[in-house]
This record gives sequence, C-alpha cells and structure tokens, in this order.
Amino acid sequence: MDGLPDSVVITEVMLRDGLQNEATMLRTADKARLATGLVDAGLRSLEVGAFVNPARVPQMADTDELLRLLGADLPAQLHTLVFNARGARRAIDAGARQVRFVVSASEGHSRSNTGAGVAESLDRIEECAEILTAAGVRLEASIATAFVCPFDGDTPVERVTRLAARLVAIGAEVVHLADTIGAANPGQVRRAVTAVQDQHPDIPVGLHLHNTYGMAAANAWEAVRLGVRRFDAALGGLGGCPFAPGAAGNIATDDLVHLFHREGIRTGVDGPKLHHLRDRLADLIGHRLGSALASVPAVPSPLRAS
Repeated sequence: MDGLPDSVVITEVMLRDGLQNEATMLRTADKARLATGLVDAGLRSLEVGAFVNPARVPQMADTDELLRLLGADLPAQLHTLVFNARGARRAIDAGARQVRFVVSASEGHSRSNTGAGVAESLDRIEECAEILTAAGVRLEASIATAFVCPFDGDTPVERVTRLAARLVAIGAEVVHLADTIGAANPGQVRRAVTAVQDQHPDIPVGLHLHNTYGMAAANAWEAVRLGVRRFDAALGGLGGCPFAPGAAGNIATDDLVHLFHREGIRTGVDGPKLHHLRDRLADLIGHRLGSALASVPAVPSPLRAS
C-alpha cells in the first residue's frame, strides 16, 4: 500500500468539466489554443468536450468543431463524453477515438444529470458501446457520485461495484470513480477503490476529484498509495457540475502536479509552462482561478522538473 509509483497520468478536463459551468463562452479557436498549450506543457491526455444537448450545456455545443480542428496530429489522447446513441454517432462523425461514458451511482443525480434513472442510463450506454465499438472507438467509463450524492447522501460501495461490473462487461477499458460534489473523504476513497480493484484486478481505476471541502489532495494521495495511476484534474481548479448542487471546482492540475513532483512522482508536465497557461485561461474567462498555486507569485525552481 505504501509503495509509490515512478509516474502517473493526468487527464486535463478543463476544456469539458472546467468550462461547462462557466458563464463565459469561449470561442472554439481559443479552446484549440488552450489545448495546444496544454500539450506543449506536457499533458498527453485531454478531455475536450461532450456530445450532449447544447440547450442543456451550451458550452459544449462546439465539441464537434473543436475535435475536428485539433485533428489527428496533436500528440495526445483526446477524450469526449457521450450519454446516448445520438451522441455516440456525433462522436464518430467528428472523428473521436476515445470516448468516456458517465453513469451515476445514485438515482437522484442520474435523474438530474440525464433525465433518466440508473437502469435506463445503463441501457442507453450499452447501446452507445455497441455503436462505438463497431467503429473502433476506445471506451472508458466514469461512475459519477461514486462516494456521495447531493440528493441521496453517501453511496454504498456495493452499488459502485455493481456498476463497475456492468461497465466492464460492455467494454470499458478504464473505470473512473468520480467525487462529483467534492464531499468524499480518504476512507470512502479507500473502500470504493479497493472494492473495484479486487473485483477487476486487470482494469485500471482512475479518480475524478472535486475540491469543495478541500479534501481533493488528501483523496488523491490516498488513491495513489492504493495503486491508482490515473487522475482527472482541471487547470486552475476550474469546474463544477450544473446538475449537482454544491459542486465546486475540480482538483487543480497545477496543484496536483505540484504534489506529485514534490514527492518525486513524474507527470511529464512542465510546471512553469502550466502556470503561464493558467494565467491565460484566467484572462479568457474573466476571473481569478481557485488553485492554491494561483496565489503563489512564482514557482520555486526545484518544482520545475517533470
């Protein structure tokens, strides 16, 4: 449990989870420049949008255009979200090669987020998986409210493992557990992560954290000690869920990189480049970002190494 890895993979979700809750609508060209900057800073996994109803999440209306604009030459995996067959077909038409499903572990959040219960959402996802697999698209899955739901309270671990089993059966190559409202504690992370690992020892488990109560770093550290090597994060701590009351921003990529580098764990990310890009993002959205490092005037030189 105490063995630390040499490296971890961070998926930058600012362009999707970060922007979906913002009042400012960024131009597609600005999103593309941010994506290019993230890759230049060393990130090799980006979540760039979602194929969802633009009336519900207008910030994601240009996902098709953005994915085509970034093209196949960007040296990074570009992930998008889908919830139904229509979204799956849009993803294929736009050239998506990696798609992530999201299903809620709780009925309350599922109905708020998708307008359907968990069972119906799983049926939709199974249909999506058939469409996407036939097109050669790689599949990952995220279990939302895997620890706490804003409507239903704490999520039983057994519910998470049942969902994980169903998602692996339909082809998910990675299962991410999401602390959607940032209310989890390390004990909850430990119980859910170890249960899914025990159930599927050959399937990587990832973690998607929000920082509502300032526990995201503690939860990330608990997870990395348990063998988790994949983490979602958003530059500057941007984010939130419009369908989950009380959700604050994601764990900040700059803060997470800082944590791992200080412990000698490689991320491949150049800290100073990332911090410069964070300042550009703050200018674009028109407000200060909430990461801890956003308040630090300069990055100490020992933290530059990736």
